[in-house]
Amino acid sequence: MEYYRPLVCFDPLRPDHALPVAGGPGWFTHAALHVRGAAPRMVDLDAIPANWLNRITAARAPIAGVAFDRPRLMGILNVTPDSFSDGGKHHVASKALNHALEMARSGADVIDIGGESTRPGSVTVPVEAEIARIEPVIHALRSEIGIPMSIDTRKSEVAKVAVQGGAALVNDVSGFTYDPALALYCARNAVPVCVMHAQGAPETMHENPQYDDVLLDVYDFLFTQVTMLEALGIPRAQIIVDPGIGFGKKIPHNLAILNGLSLFHGLGCPVLLGASRKGFIGRISGAHPASERMPGSIAVALGAAAQGVQIIRVHDVAETAQALALWRAVTFGDFDDS
Repeated sequence: MEYYRPLVCFDPLRPDHALPVAGGPGWFTHAALHVRGAAPRMVDLDAIPANWLNRITAARAPIAGVAFDRPRLMGILNVTPDSFSDGGKHHVASKALNHALEMARSGADVIDIGGESTRPGSVTVPVEAEIARIEPVIHALRSEIGIPMSIDTRKSEVAKVAVQGGAALVNDVSGFTYDPALALYCARNAVPVCVMHAQGAPETMHENPQYDDVLLDVYDFLFTQVTMLEALGIPRAQIIVDPGIGFGKKIPHNLAILNGLSLFHGLGCPVLLGASRKGFIGRISGAHPASERMPGSIAVALGAAAQGVQIIRVHDVAETAQALALWRAVTFGDFDDS
């Protein structure tokens, strides 16, 4: 099988024959052709099959009211006692509300609420306990913030409570492999979804992950899951894909995915990147604990924006929003000095 990764550019000096990436300001005139067992090589537009071109270039429709005319920020709200970076800080509803309001003021476009830590080595939280964590927070946020909420869960019963409470998106780190009822619930209730790649369960995924070609293996998994979700009745236009940085991946795996992120535009869906404060940033930079990894997280976020990624999931909303504003100003002259 052949895979085509657009070589994304944002330079204002755009050739007439260039094509848009996902209908946005990024464009490409060449792609990297990937074939298993061979080194990638550059090809021009004429060599790219029509089905790939259509998926790469088509504009992405808004999801949960969020348009993808620029990189969007998903603010992380963990209401858990044991998340790897901020566990225990926001598990009380009043503290969670204050933090969510702060993220919204700072530039978040979506608030992603999670009641179960899926860090490496974590154990599964019972449904009742997860609901008890997220339900009061969602109800507290529903009337207070003017941006959509996402529920970060693998479980259909948790998603049902969250959506009934006001969540507008289901974000499943298992890629809809943990609970078969979750995809069915989202399809029947027209709930947009984010499908993420993870190799193995959180309890053991860090022990010895193996891939033939991590970039292409992750692409194939996401392609299969998007196809399955479409068959259930969820339109591709309402599916977000996430390559799952840090979920069953060693540092070389993470770096290969980050280097080749634009391949995932070939799925025809908005692409989400969640690398904020992840362990590989600490290993490479020497920044410990996780709360010290904001500069490295921003560097990865800017690299993702430069490949046309539509959504960046972050802990440090204000700092990332500032960095993206400067990136846009430098890249497009996008600044009103009036």
